Amino acid sequence: MILVVGGAGFIGSHMCKALEAAGEPFFVLDNLERGHEAALRGARLVRCDLRDRDAVAEVFRQNDIEAVIHFAAYIEVGESVSEPARFYENNVVGTWNLLEAMRSTGVGRLVFSSTAAVYGEPDEVPIPESHPKRPTNPYGETKLAVEGMLRWYEAAHGIRSVALRYFNAAGSDPDGEIGEDHRPETHLIPRILLSVLGRADFKVFGDDYDTPDGTCVRDYVHVCDLCAAHLGALRYLGAGGTTAAFNLGNGVGFSVQEVVDVVAEVTGRRLEPEVAPRRSGDPARLVASSGAARTALGWAPEHGRLDEIVGTAWGWFRSRPSGYGD
Repeated sequence: MILVVGGAGFIGSHMCKALEAAGEPFFVLDNLERGHEAALRGARLVRCDLRDRDAVAEVFRQNDIEAVIHFAAYIEVGESVSEPARFYENNVVGTWNLLEAMRSTGVGRLVFSSTAAVYGEPDEVPIPESHPKRPTNPYGETKLAVEGMLRWYEAAHGIRSVALRYFNAAGSDPDGEIGEDHRPETHLIPRILLSVLGRADFKVFGDDYDTPDGTCVRDYVHVCDLCAAHLGALRYLGAGGTTAAFNLGNGVGFSVQEVVDVVAEVTGRRLEPEVAPRRSGDPARLVASSGAARTALGWAPEHGRLDEIVGTAWGWFRSRPSGYGD
């Protein structure tokens, strides 16, 4: 049985659907603070907070868990800067509680949803796994701290893990059953689509970067491709793979203006967003090299075209303009 921690969130709910399609038995642990029970489509849910060590331990004692996929983290960079203690408590202490529950019950495999924010300002693009780790915000620092714990827990307790680092999960379930519903929404593609629907404003922060059109270039990976990588990581560990970290990315990146243009093509509605000054700390290009994941996990993105990423996201927002409505 696979435990999906944070399975009611955006990526977690898509992971549950991917596990179901693969015939893998699973259940979900989520406190529903930022997730949506409706996104689980009837999958078994144990409502529990990772910060409650005793409750987490009891979940492991009562269930035959073979492996864990961990998505339960706070992710908003700005919030991490203003509320660092909350991020360390939830992201680091919560994962420590999870690892202790795994150790005490002999669960030895973990796939961890990390972030390419562990690298900070890049010295080279695409960014390889060997790049120095210099997070520029508490969010990235908490993910890097967890990656450190994972290495030491393998050395001390034999818990093997894979950390998957990526920048921007995007798109939605092609069937339109589940999608992205953050509150508030800060991610680029959904914010542009919500602005098309009149539910959010949208600004381009800087158009004078050293990029082909002057706007920032970012790496977007379709959420279904991310789930395929997590499945590949489970199989890698199941075959005896040792603790490792892999980047996931398209390898090319798309500019903010390219995203705006593709949204116009997909929706048939042209936007003329306001251009605002650059935000402090925004690099011109953030793109991850995913060659190692392609080799070790047999992974390759199948939904890498920007029009497909935007199109699936638009299908969700158009059919569910109020998200899950809870």
